[in-house]
Amino acid sequence: MTTQPFLYVVVCAAGIADDAHKLITAAQDKGWGVGVVATPQGLSFLDTEAIEAQTGYPIRSAWRSPGDPRPLPPADAIAVAPATFNTINKWTAGIADTLALGILCEAYGMGIPTAVLPYVNTAMAAHPAYGRSLDQLRGMGVLIGSYEPHWPKTGGGADRFCWEEALELLEDKIADSPRR
Repeated sequence: MTTQPFLYVVVCAAGIADDAHKLITAAQDKGWGVGVVATPQGLSFLDTEAIEAQTGYPIRSAWRSPGDPRPLPPADAIAVAPATFNTINKWTAGIADTLALGILCEAYGMGIPTAVLPYVNTAMAAHPAYGRSLDQLRGMGVLIGSYEPHWPKTGGGADRFCWEEALELLEDKIADSPRR
C-alpha cells in the first residue's frame, strides 16, 4: 500500500527564502505532503501564515517539549533550500544547535534521502571549509544542487535558483522509501 510521501523543506536565512513557496507548490503538484522546518533566523524570512495555510502544518523552528505531539509526519525525504554557508558547515561538523540542524544530522543516521540547494556568494564559497563541507555531504550521500555562487553584495542570483531541482534530485530516491 502506498501512502503520500512526506517532504521536509528546511529553509535557511537567505534573501531568496521568501520564495520557498515555489518548492512547496512543486512538491505538492507531484503528490508530496510538505512540512517546513526553518532555522531560527530563516523563520523571519518567511510569510508564516501563507506557508502554514499552503502546507496545512505549522512551521517548525524550535524543539517541542517532551510529551508534546509531533506536529509533522515522519519525513520520507528532506530538501534544504536555500542552504546557507553557515548551515552547510555546521551540518557537516555535526553541530545540532537548532532543530533544523538536529533533523539534518539525524537524517543521515536514519537513511532519509536528502537534497541540498546551496545559496552562497562567491566570497563565502571561496572559504576552504565550504568545499570540504560539500565533499563531505556528497560522501554522506546527500544530493547537491547545481546553483553557482553569486557575486557578493549584488542581491544574489534568485533568477538562477531552481527550487524544483531538489525534487529532481530526490525523484529516484523516494521510490525506495520504506513508506512507499
